[in-house]
Amino acid sequence: MLERNVMSHTFAPPVPDSIEGLGIPRSVVTDLVVRRVYVEGTSTVFGLCKSLKLPHRIVERTFRHLQHQQLVEIKGILGEDYSISLTNAGQRLARNRRRICEYAGPAPVSIRDYHSAVRRQAAKLRLSRELLSRAFSDLVVTDHLLDQLGPALVSQKSLFLYGPTGNGKTSLAERLTRVFEDAVLLPYAVEVDGQIIQVYDPVIHEKAGETDESVDSRWVLCKRPFIVVGGELTPSMLELRLDTSSQIYAAPLQMKANNGILVIDDFGRQVMSPRKLLNRWILPLDRRVDYLSLRYGVKFQIPFELMVVFSTNLDPAQLADEAFLRRIHNKIYVEPVTVEVFDAIFERVVNERSMPAEPGSVEYLRQLCAKAGYEELRACYPGDVCTIIEWIKQYEGVPVEVTRVDLERATRLYFARTQSVPDPTLNHFD
Repeated sequence: MLERNVMSHTFAPPVPDSIEGLGIPRSVVTDLVVRRVYVEGTSTVFGLCKSLKLPHRIVERTFRHLQHQQLVEIKGILGEDYSISLTNAGQRLARNRRRICEYAGPAPVSIRDYHSAVRRQAAKLRLSRELLSRAFSDLVVTDHLLDQLGPALVSQKSLFLYGPTGNGKTSLAERLTRVFEDAVLLPYAVEVDGQIIQVYDPVIHEKAGETDESVDSRWVLCKRPFIVVGGELTPSMLELRLDTSSQIYAAPLQMKANNGILVIDDFGRQVMSPRKLLNRWILPLDRRVDYLSLRYGVKFQIPFELMVVFSTNLDPAQLADEAFLRRIHNKIYVEPVTVEVFDAIFERVVNERSMPAEPGSVEYLRQLCAKAGYEELRACYPGDVCTIIEWIKQYEGVPVEVTRVDLERATRLYFARTQSVPDPTLNHFD
């Protein structure tokens, strides 16, 4: 697992010592300072450095330039710092610039620097069965499955997890990120043609500590991104999204997931058709680049340096044609569990939850599954049934235990009895 304050070993951009060294237009920096002072009312030079993630030398030079143009004025001196505000002319300028874009956060990096950073921080893994076993130690996973996941993770190419529902595809996907032992630097925002695109998302990205003082603070140190999206996925989530009120762009999912993993869960059950999604990504998956467009038609390239994991209980042949499936080099069938694995999962569940179990409980649970018409054992059954038993005991106000009577009551609640043969597409808890 990732330790705190571990730095990216492949990319460490130095603190820029001039506006030119930022790699973005001088006008973008000026607008940021003006908008930030307008939002705050009264600011300080050091305060602007902190909020805009810019070196003191650059902020002070920009302030002096604005002061010379009579757009800002000094309101007071606070030790070695200045308290500043906008003049009337400065406020008019700020209002005009805010109509174009309201962004007043950390300064962006250039799209060119973003390309370089993503390429240099591409994941390179050294794995073994032992390391993978530790990563999945809280699941019961066979060596056969580990030996399929290992090469797929080493490749960092797209992965297709498929098979009957309830056998742990989502659980496996959620743990793939555990194999990463390093951190990456993500930009707060990226500048393209004078437009601001927000990339860092505190809801999605998890900070891994503070960046070193010698590193450009426009970059934030994070664990490698891990994003899961299911049935809510829409075509707009894969394109730049412009907030028309603020005129700020939000990066699409694949851009936020660069240098990490993007899981498309329950693939085939999205609002957008599988074919539409696959057609959108057939070239990015093949060439490792994607193309986005600004609202006025300017198109630009971004890296597509991520591992896309498709998880589905539908037949892959019904979801994609041969041309697309060929581009997904790793296709892993997550099969129904054997009796031995099913029993091991049950034992782990009752032990972890401190649930005393009557001897022969797991054998009786298997019999109840078969009696209900579910002879094909699923990895989810032990945990789901034990959870229902816990609810029953809480309702009755008695200590939790697992008996044959409890198993019968729980399976009657759990298994549908409106059909003699289970629907293979029915979603249990994956």
